Amino acid sequence: MSAIEVISWPFKQESISKINNTEQYLNYPVIYVLNGNKEAYIGETVYFKNRMKAHLKARKNIDQINLIKHEKFNRSATFHLETKLINYFLGDEKYTLQNKSKTASDFTHNYYNKPYYDQQLFIEIWQKLYDQKLVNHELHTIENKDIFKLSPFKELSIEQIELKEKVLEFCEKQVKVSSEEYGSLLVIEGEAGVGKSVVLSSIFNTIQERAEEASSPLSQTENYLAVNHEEMFKTYKGIAKQVKHLKGKNFAKPTPLINTLQKQNKKADIIFVDESHLLLTKPDTYNNFHGNNHLEELLKLAKVVVIIYDQGQVLKLKSLWGAAALEQLKRKSTYHEEYQLTNQFRMQANDDVINWINAFKNKQLLPIPQDKNYEFKVFETMEDMHEKIKVQNNEFGLSRVVSTFDYLHKKDGGTYYVNESNGEYKMPWNTTSTKYTWAEKPETVNEAGSIYTIQGFDLNYVGVVLGPSVKYDTAKDEIVIDTSKYMDKGAYTGTEGIANVNEAKEKIVLNSINILMKRGIKGLYIYTSDDALRNKLLEYQKAGETHE
Repeated sequence: MSAIEVISWPFKQESISKINNTEQYLNYPVIYVLNGNKEAYIGETVYFKNRMKAHLKARKNIDQINLIKHEKFNRSATFHLETKLINYFLGDEKYTLQNKSKTASDFTHNYYNKPYYDQQLFIEIWQKLYDQKLVNHELHTIENKDIFKLSPFKELSIEQIELKEKVLEFCEKQVKVSSEEYGSLLVIEGEAGVGKSVVLSSIFNTIQERAEEASSPLSQTENYLAVNHEEMFKTYKGIAKQVKHLKGKNFAKPTPLINTLQKQNKKADIIFVDESHLLLTKPDTYNNFHGNNHLEELLKLAKVVVIIYDQGQVLKLKSLWGAAALEQLKRKSTYHEEYQLTNQFRMQANDDVINWINAFKNKQLLPIPQDKNYEFKVFETMEDMHEKIKVQNNEFGLSRVVSTFDYLHKKDGGTYYVNESNGEYKMPWNTTSTKYTWAEKPETVNEAGSIYTIQGFDLNYVGVVLGPSVKYDTAKDEIVIDTSKYMDKGAYTGTEGIANVNEAKEKIVLNSINILMKRGIKGLYIYTSDDALRNKLLEYQKAGETHE
């Protein structure tokens, strides 16, 4: 037995009874998939027959057993591969998963020859399952799905596990603390790409599992995950459809959630907020929010509020969070704590590349850094950059052009364009009426995405168009932001109470650039419409190539 074998039986007592007791796999590490028409469960064991008997008593909506065996399986490998299969089954979207979240004690440690099992053997397992029609999609298709990347079953880093345990402990303790006005607040901070949404997805799934357990301190709690971001909201709703312990009704946009709880005159137990830097800090009567601050209203409507926050990702003046405003709400809360996530997970780039983007956000232009494992390139034309993106999309998938909001873009059904500086080449702005997130539609490789389609999501390669609002002052050797050229007029509404309006507008534009530049896992491409900036970047690029 040198190859992967998948053996299937009906999920019945007779099937288990007929298994020959001399079979090696009865006392050997194996993986198994239990499936019905719509649901599945994935597990691993060294006591296969006994485990199946236990499942027969407990599992519903299952009609088939699929045993996966291989002569080189060991307990560390099967445990790791079980976790990996759960994530890929979620991304495959064929079944709703009956699995529960892993705990800190389930952390997958390093083990002998892990790369062999993680890469080569897992590919063989998936191909076997694909051939037997137990799954619908090949690996590369799943790996580019946002639902896969935000899976609540993802293996977490040690830092992320520590955070998860801290949040669970905070929730279990603070949900018992009664307050008439403001609930307790946990603030989790971290910049783009540190894995904030992944760990939040895992935490919320565990919270919802514990809400169904009679022995848990969180038993019967009413909890919500809110996000003020349409594309991210779609992804969370998609995950809820595939995970047994998650319900679509527990995911909401902040304004509807606030209005519903106020109308019902009741308090939730725990409210999690992803991308909380997008919460409103001013009334928005057009969108039916009549309070002064989303977070303040949420604190009034829950015993515990946990927020994921990055001040560097605020995109509208009416969501402009100052440190003072957040500090004030921390003081108002019954109790508060903070946690900082620091390790960059998205970009497979070295510190020099990250530092270059951070410097750009501070209007400093540094020489182009070199990184053998991350492609960072400046293009003379938008057309050349788009062609390169199409090449990478054909090979790796999920490669897209995105742009600063410097070109007219209306939601009136018309087609609007991102134009090259000389007008010779143009790309239509993204379409927004899609069930899935924008970048997952194959045809969007021919569109330019806005900040609102891509914030919070990964791309393999990102081509960033820096439009007319981004200029270079050759005399001062610095980036200049012309806020009058930024066409997202909604970003500039709500100037009341802002001391330096132009500085605040400038921050909005720079934040959007920072977010766009940090989307790419494998590479970042840049085209800029400003001649002076483009020439300087190309000069730096040529100098870097000369010194290689």
